[in-house]
Amino acid sequence: MNPGAAIEAANDRLYPARPILAVSVAVFREGRVLLARRAKEPMSGRYSLPGGVVEIGETLAEAVRRELFEEVGVEAEIIAFNRHVEPIFREGARVRAHFVIASFVARWISGEPRLSPEVDAIAWMERGGWEAVPTTPELGDILESAARIESELR
Repeated sequence: MNPGAAIEAANDRLYPARPILAVSVAVFREGRVLLARRAKEPMSGRYSLPGGVVEIGETLAEAVRRELFEEVGVEAEIIAFNRHVEPIFREGARVRAHFVIASFVARWISGEPRLSPEVDAIAWMERGGWEAVPTTPELGDILESAARIESELR
């Protein structure tokens, strides 16, 4: 994406005319889940799942694979849909941001996590380890559900 398009895309996410469709993925490897600390707003400095906005013409699964690789350099096999979340950020009567995020569960295939412009720290966490770090809203519930799904499908 060229710099001008990146700025335009970021601006389109503030005060949107409609909700923005996004994806996230809980990637498991040897019983631990991959978390990434957000380097940009919204929620800069908080741990979350890798993910991002779905591009036009892209399926949710394609978006998961692309975002996972772009953000942290990892490849994974999607094993299940987890749930959706709808973060809405308001400024008075205006909606500053509104996302509908489809969250998936996956198992690591290859690649060692790396930092990127969107991610300034990475951690493979044991179940419950996320309680000791700042996270995005609802992340604990999303991860508990994802961990249950991953263990049931083992």
